[in-house]
Amino acid sequence: MILELKNIEKSFGEKKVLTGVSFKAEGGKAFGLLGRNGAGKTTSIRILMDVFPANSGEVLMDGKPIDYRKVGIGYLPEERGLYPKKTIIDQLTYFAELKGMSHKAAIKSVDYWLERLGMMEYRNKRLDTLSKGNQQKIQLVTALAHDPDIVILDEPFSGLDPVNAMLLKDVVKEQISKGKIVLFSSHQMSYIEEFCDSIAILNAGKVALHGDLHDIKRDYPRDRLVVRTEYPEQIQTDFGASCKVMENGALLIQLSSPEEKKAVMTRLVEHYDIDEVKVFEPSLNDIFVEYAGDAAAEG
Repeated sequence: MILELKNIEKSFGEKKVLTGVSFKAEGGKAFGLLGRNGAGKTTSIRILMDVFPANSGEVLMDGKPIDYRKVGIGYLPEERGLYPKKTIIDQLTYFAELKGMSHKAAIKSVDYWLERLGMMEYRNKRLDTLSKGNQQKIQLVTALAHDPDIVILDEPFSGLDPVNAMLLKDVVKEQISKGKIVLFSSHQMSYIEEFCDSIAILNAGKVALHGDLHDIKRDYPRDRLVVRTEYPEQIQTDFGASCKVMENGALLIQLSSPEEKKAVMTRLVEHYDIDEVKVFEPSLNDIFVEYAGDAAAEG
């Protein structure tokens, strides 16, 4: 499966929110949709889900206009939307039936996911009796119970403790392994970097960067070295202004050109007590800061 947004334009009145937004996401891989608040992520997701139409452009599945009667979408919104006074089993079954499941199949699937997420003991409880993290897991069931083709997760790790975050990671990996399209939207770059093969960064309604994350990192000039050592002072003295201390305590050495890399690495290893030396690659956080820029009002 290949999901594609192609040249999407969207305005609300006089305000243009999306301008020619295009990106692709593939089945069996995770895709990260990134941007500051107001960059257009939520609007893009709502158009993808057919909540409202674009002014122009297309949403395609395998090169053809997406048929929402045949393609299932599961959505975990950032702003949770379940009913606090209703019992969990009743509303989860209701939402699964809205997605086309029979009552019997809905109960079976919901019970599977409650068991999978360690939530079976809350099956007949009201939602408002649960902690924030457990409410998050119940919301996740609404996104997965109907076995969708596309899973959209908006800030999925919000409110989860480390144990539950690990459980969610396992679930996400499971969905990817089944060949589903998994789309992340999050400000927690470490999770995006862990899961996503490709990304799109939106800035003020336009795609500022799109592509394979590994290739994006490799395209950065390989003219900086990261050095870890217990004795940094002599290296700092010898390399002068070209050597800076990073936040994590490692040294960052700026080379005159990428061609210097091998010679400087050899020099470091031969003349100093080095624990590690490697080419600097920017983190996704570095890339995000560079490309996300200043965004307009909430989109």
